[in-house]
Amino acid sequence: MEQKTILVVDDSEEIRDALSEYLSRSGFNVITASDGDEMWQHFNHQEPHLIVLDIMLPGDDGLTLCSKIRLRSHVPIIMLTAVCDEVDRVAGLEIGADDYITKTFSPRELLARIKALLRRSQFSNNTPFNRRIGFLNWTFDTVKRQLIHETGDAVQLSGADFSLLSLLLQHPNKVFSRDEIAQCVWGRDVEPMERGIDVQMSRLRKHLHDDSRSIIITVRNKGYMLAVDSIYEA
Repeated sequence: MEQKTILVVDDSEEIRDALSEYLSRSGFNVITASDGDEMWQHFNHQEPHLIVLDIMLPGDDGLTLCSKIRLRSHVPIIMLTAVCDEVDRVAGLEIGADDYITKTFSPRELLARIKALLRRSQFSNNTPFNRRIGFLNWTFDTVKRQLIHETGDAVQLSGADFSLLSLLLQHPNKVFSRDEIAQCVWGRDVEPMERGIDVQMSRLRKHLHDDSRSIIITVRNKGYMLAVDSIYEA
């Protein structure tokens, strides 16, 4: 089995060393960086299977780096955020991070998040879909991981976007609870008062130009549903 490479980006040497030791003992190849420049050196040499990315970094912060990574890769990204900074958590998901964890985390919790995202990534690479799926005025390219409008405009999907859209298209007009969606997107249940799934839905609606919320419908006290009558091979 291929050894997975995890890139840990944090300006705290203590955190880098602790995570490197723990994740290495868990069977991963771990490389570390203290800032964006070091991160890009490693990334350009060998793209990792997953990135653990601190938000507060010297130079380009984690949000800026996440946004730049998304322009060229759908590698899973877990953001490290401050305990009470919900704004940063929401911002990270909005620009394409796959999950987040607060700086009070235990290494065991982070390991569980990493394994869940890697499982999801592997599943996404083996999607049962045909190469191109058409619905409404959109085409979903499962190989290029793009959402293409009939005008030709294309949106590159993050791993979370891809998993979420795949789930909804496999079961159109079915209502999914937030926990069911979280299991698909993150590999875990929603935590109390967590807004992450709502943010992911908002991001996908934006991709679909669904300002009226008529494509992805919110079903009160139940969850979300993709309202599509016809899905076809494009």
